[in-house]
Amino acid sequence: MTRLIPAALVAAAFFATAAQAAGSPAADPVTTPSGLVFQSLKEGTGASPTARDTVRVHYRGYFPDSGKEFDSSIARGQPIDFPLNGVIPCWTEALQKMKAGGKAKLTCPAAIAYGSRGAGGVIPPNAALNFDVELISVKGK
Repeated sequence: MTRLIPAALVAAAFFATAAQAAGSPAADPVTTPSGLVFQSLKEGTGASPTARDTVRVHYRGYFPDSGKEFDSSIARGQPIDFPLNGVIPCWTEALQKMKAGGKAKLTCPAAIAYGSRGAGGVIPPNAALNFDVELISVKGK
């Protein structure tokens, strides 16, 4: 029986390593100097976008404290295309860390989201925001 234990441990280590290589489980969150908390959930492939690229994204935005969703392209069934330098700084920074096909969870402090102005009566002033983001494609790459 003692010979089975090391074999089981080796097999468990192999499967854990294989799961990590396949993008599961999620990577540990990383906090950048801006305050963005970026957690890669699935690695994509290819080149990462630059701030001047146009990207196609599916996303879900929600409040960290309540979990209440405030916007979702997923719920609408329609991804969005936008120039990366035309969105909140949190997204510009985070999406440059991703590759097409990748998924990530973002926690955006107010300073790199909508700040003291809020947005459209939906997002209050000084609100931190969470986003689940999938980078579908980078235009021109």
